[in-house]
Amino acid sequence: MNGRIHSLESFGTVDGPGTRFVVFVQGCPMRCAYCHNPDTWPMNGGTMMEPEYIYEQYKRNKPFYENGGITVTGGEPLMQVDFLIDLFTLAKKDGVHTCIDSSGIAFKPGNTEWIKKLDHLMTLTDLVMLDIKHIDPEKHKELTGQPNDGILAFAEYLDEKGIDMWIRHVVVPGITDDDKYLFKLGYFIGQFANLKALDVLPYHTMGEKKYEELGIPYKLAGVPAMDKGKVVEKKQVILDGIKKRRSEEPVH
Repeated sequence: MNGRIHSLESFGTVDGPGTRFVVFVQGCPMRCAYCHNPDTWPMNGGTMMEPEYIYEQYKRNKPFYENGGITVTGGEPLMQVDFLIDLFTLAKKDGVHTCIDSSGIAFKPGNTEWIKKLDHLMTLTDLVMLDIKHIDPEKHKELTGQPNDGILAFAEYLDEKGIDMWIRHVVVPGITDDDKYLFKLGYFIGQFANLKALDVLPYHTMGEKKYEELGIPYKLAGVPAMDKGKVVEKKQVILDGIKKRRSEEPVH
């Protein structure tokens, strides 16, 4: 199954453990106010590529990825499950570490055929980096244009499947930096035994120029970049939530 691809990056260093070959897929139903890749939104954009072609690009620099692997990000990778299965099947034949960077928005537990495919994909996946944009349902809709119930259900699914999970959360001044919600986020993810890392990332304004070039209104115009020093404090609030949950209900 060919993939609809936005771009390929040879040496990613923030897309999972080690140095990684990064596949950016095209198409995403989310409209996150701070998204710095709005050009990946359209479902009909990008370039069609065969999994074999992409894997050949990876193999060209394979020695550099000895402690890394392949990460598929986007866009939203789980909009193209069949493609991921084919690509990761090639990778796992060679023992390559595989990672999906997802918002979880494509997760539809009621779609049994899709879930069967997802179950298969998870047997080929070593790590999922899950972006939780906001723990509050209404504020999540305001921020992304989409509900978060399926996203939170996806986190529970990953835990049930025993797939290693890294949680990512972007801290935006005045939008996602409220300690009440950060603690609640920590309390939610604290229940999961598969939680391996927490990345708390400061909002930056570098994507604003791209919106201008694409003629798309930038919803966060005037919102300052997040103070990187404060991100440490905000991460601690999430960690406190995790500790609270685990003190009440230790993970197994």
